[in-house]
Amino acid sequence: MKKFKTVDLCDKYKGSVQVALPILKSYGKLPSFCGEIDTVKCYDDNMVVRQVLSQPGRGKVLVIDGGGSLHCALVGDPLAGLGAKNHWTGIVVNGCVRDVVATRKVPIGLFALGHVPMPPDKHGLGVMGVPVDFAGVVFMPGHYLYADEDGIVVSEQPLQE
Repeated sequence: MKKFKTVDLCDKYKGSVQVALPILKSYGKLPSFCGEIDTVKCYDDNMVVRQVLSQPGRGKVLVIDGGGSLHCALVGDPLAGLGAKNHWTGIVVNGCVRDVVATRKVPIGLFALGHVPMPPDKHGLGVMGVPVDFAGVVFMPGHYLYADEDGIVVSEQPLQE
């Protein structure tokens, strides 16, 4: 994986990148990750998330807008593991995760608002490949996300440190 520090990217590209508000916490094994963004928008239902993570990730990052719901988790260790197996480099959730002890062992980056043990619904409600807006950032499919211990940076183009 490409080496980078979000602080260095912000220094170099200040004014041309978006920086997420510091509301997301890390729950994956990888402390830093980056890749092209793909998106899902869903609320308390993760069937579309499973559908996307079942596809080859090719080093992409899946950004899930769960509407900020804290009622249930949209990702747990089975979905994180599916993403890792299919070569997704990271997952960012505007919502919750579960199975946090297990997700910390999965070789994927995983950021979320928090964690809760409640599972989601499974009705297949949600849309893929649409712009999503949370944490002060508009996440567009095809843009690039860089995440590490210092935060999340989003750019229209790939960045060089």
